[in-house]
Amino acid sequence: MEKILLRNIENPDSADINEYIKAGGYKALLKALEFKPADIVGEVRKSGIRGRGGAGFPTGMKWAFASADPKKPRYILCNADEGEPGTFKDRPILEKNPHLLIEGMIISGYALEAEYGYIYLRGEYPAAKGILNAAVEQAYEKGYLGDNILGKGVRLHLSVHQGAGAYICGEETALIESLEGKRGQPRIKPPFPVNEGFLSKPTVINNVETLANIPYIIEIGADAYAAIGSPDCPGPKLFSVSGHVKRPGVYELPMGVSLRDIIYNHSGGILDDKKLKAVIPGGISTPILPADAIDCPMDFVNMPKHGSMLGSGAVMVFDETVDLVKICYRAIKFFEHESCGKCTPCREGVGWMRAILERISGGSGTAGDIDLLIEVSNNITGKTFCPLGDGAAMTAQNFIKHFRNEFEKKINNGSVKRAA
Repeated sequence: MEKILLRNIENPDSADINEYIKAGGYKALLKALEFKPADIVGEVRKSGIRGRGGAGFPTGMKWAFASADPKKPRYILCNADEGEPGTFKDRPILEKNPHLLIEGMIISGYALEAEYGYIYLRGEYPAAKGILNAAVEQAYEKGYLGDNILGKGVRLHLSVHQGAGAYICGEETALIESLEGKRGQPRIKPPFPVNEGFLSKPTVINNVETLANIPYIIEIGADAYAAIGSPDCPGPKLFSVSGHVKRPGVYELPMGVSLRDIIYNHSGGILDDKKLKAVIPGGISTPILPADAIDCPMDFVNMPKHGSMLGSGAVMVFDETVDLVKICYRAIKFFEHESCGKCTPCREGVGWMRAILERISGGSGTAGDIDLLIEVSNNITGKTFCPLGDGAAMTAQNFIKHFRNEFEKKINNGSVKRAA
């Protein structure tokens, strides 16, 4: 398909505003300013676009909720805290096409009648910070940001805020807490950010990729956009592919493309022509799939029917040589490290999971450890403020569900060594 989100990034000067304008940039903004804000909200809703950050919530519905709240000012926040292991899909936009994101935020701000916007950037993306700040400054100079955008009486001020490297700040309410200068921990919901978000005002938080889609929706119209990809999840999707494939990278494909097609067609198949063993389809917090389960459409509606989730679209591929018990241990170790500590089930339970997996992986596991691991994970699921605990629990549960024999083998081999 024609590149939309990654259009023009091969140009070495693609981050410069003049090159962006030369390639057709900011035309969608000019078109959007001819409409009423409510009409743009309606167009985005009609397009059917779902948030690309992982949850897949309908973007237009979120905008409508915020627009219906009379409190002012309203805020538009970009979640650029791309911290999910295996995920690097937003990075090409941030570093190579920043004006696409900025144009999407200006149109979104106009639609929501928001006067202030923030890009909350991952702490581990220092190069993107300089690029984004330069792009924002260029947008001000050209009159695309400020108190009177393009002489239309529209106001939006935009700033880049870099986080301190906490994975939990990818959760929208923890992001807001951090942006307000507090410790990055999730809030109780409801109330939701669309009604009480940043500084207790109506706030829309969208992912980088979501906002980068907005100019294209305005450019071609909601009906044409809705015809791309899956009927229930339309539009283009960025997939970051890593692991044992011949051509790792970021691929822009229609939503609903099969996981098999991503691996064997676009990514060139398994490295060194080895056998595929398993795939994590949407980032480390999405359930792992065995090799015989990859004939599934990659979208928010169909993936749960096939035992996993689309998540962020981070496809992590493992060949036949991989020790999946170690992969599971490393994943849980990550979740333990990144738990903010607010919820007891997550704070304590994920640590217990890590300890059990450390035992099994190191050859000191006992016969009851697998069932104990499942029991601990069940005591975390559905009992935390945010999905981090659920992500850790589901990770362990699904590794065991599909590859229990590998866990048992580790335990049995360890028992033989200890007996000897």
